Amino acid sequence: MTTEPLRRRLVPVVALLLLAPWTAECVWGGFTLTGMPFVVLVLAPMYGGAALLIRETARRLGLGWPGIVLLAAAFGVVQAGLVDQSLFNPGFLDDTQFADTRAAAEATLVSGLGFSARQAVDYVGNHVALTICASIALVESYLGAGRRSRPWLGRPGLVVAALLWLGGSLLIFSDDSGRKGFLASPVQLAVAAGVALALVAIALRRSGRAADGHDGPAPVPGDDVAQNAPAADTSTAPRPVWAGLVVLVTYVGAGIVPGWPGIGLALALAAATAVLLTRWSRRPGWGQRQVLAAGSASVLVAAAFAYDVPTYSPSSPAADLVGDVAISVIVLLLVGGAWWRVSGPAVRDRRRAAAPAGRPASPPA
Repeated sequence: MTTEPLRRRLVPVVALLLLAPWTAECVWGGFTLTGMPFVVLVLAPMYGGAALLIRETARRLGLGWPGIVLLAAAFGVVQAGLVDQSLFNPGFLDDTQFADTRAAAEATLVSGLGFSARQAVDYVGNHVALTICASIALVESYLGAGRRSRPWLGRPGLVVAALLWLGGSLLIFSDDSGRKGFLASPVQLAVAAGVALALVAIALRRSGRAADGHDGPAPVPGDDVAQNAPAADTSTAPRPVWAGLVVLVTYVGAGIVPGWPGIGLALALAAATAVLLTRWSRRPGWGQRQVLAAGSASVLVAAAFAYDVPTYSPSSPAADLVGDVAISVIVLLLVGGAWWRVSGPAVRDRRRAAAPAGRPASPPA
């Protein structure tokens, strides 16, 4: 386990606990500015606890980003299928300003199991992209290269994170405004639990190829997306903009076609993105800048769409606009600050390489 002081390790822990609920429920415009602090604090144990637990598990076992994505998908299934059960409740959004989406959801109803494939893709996909991957990529980008792939917590901290997630989930499950009095059938609950367990099992299979004898994997220069895979591709990694563009196209394209054709398109885009990013991550030059571009693309798109998305509860046009502008400012500051952190070392290296012999590239600090 790392010997870093506890206070130093707790800074990213608290940041992830607070950022995950914000990217999950606020970045796309679901709440006004005055409602965001309450939402973040109430949902931090569930969303933040899950993000922290997934991140720590992946870093300890050497699962890399593919493992994080699989565990994030499992969390999305648990959240929508077992906790608030929005996946199986056809009237879950009827008391919100999204009630008019019910018809589109029912157009892709899976008979026998009583859930909408459209909502399954949207709910689980947003949890993967926004709740888990974006928040982890952003927080890790603010850290030094040596800390991004290492655990922040010991075993007691993992227990606390697990208890936070369980407690927050039970709070939503038992609250009238959480599950909304709906209870899925035993078959529906069993299917959701089975899918989640299968995703976890697939993710954990990667740990069998990780090195034994320590709590976390040794950091790999740049990132750990394919730390256990052979570097078969010797081509140069693409620029960060291409990694972000691939995720952007997938995030936008997954929802533009209605009905079952749209479900097929969404799944095809997701599969292509997973294959492409995994192959790129094995190339020399892949680093945290590419990870940040891919992780923040969905956040930037969600913040842009917030101007056209209503809040859950009716609010005034002025409150909507203030909230949307605040989201844009927060996202630009978060992503801009993270980009500055990951780009600084590369800029300094280029300056040193370009400086004449015997002359410092920049004034000493």
